[in-house]
Amino acid sequence: MPVEATGPYDDNNIFARILRGEIPSKRVHEDEWSLAFHDINPQAPIHVLVIPKGKWRSWADFSAHASDAEIAGFIRAVGLVARQLGLETPGYRLLANAGLDAHQEVPHLHVHVFGGRPLGAMLAPIS
Repeated sequence: MPVEATGPYDDNNIFARILRGEIPSKRVHEDEWSLAFHDINPQAPIHVLVIPKGKWRSWADFSAHASDAEIAGFIRAVGLVARQLGLETPGYRLLANAGLDAHQEVPHLHVHVFGGRPLGAMLAPIS
């Protein structure tokens, strides 16, 4: 069910619970600023989620309020995860949904890293 990208942070969202260790995850990477883990409902042979450790709902929230160190650390983690997964040469897709129209499902900023096969066009052309 889609959620809004704005509003107060929900400390009980699934990613907050994963960060606290209440829900297990198959971790790929973790550092001071981020956590990356395999998606439980993969949409490609490789489908990993990268989340910041701070309480951020969306890119707008994160980019406006996170420290420069948090922003740099998170962005570096996304690139590191793609390299660790061996996706740089064949290619990969990054996706971040924000809000209702984009079908954001968890009210915590996250980036999907897709790879492992040709992914095709992202959206159908507008007629």
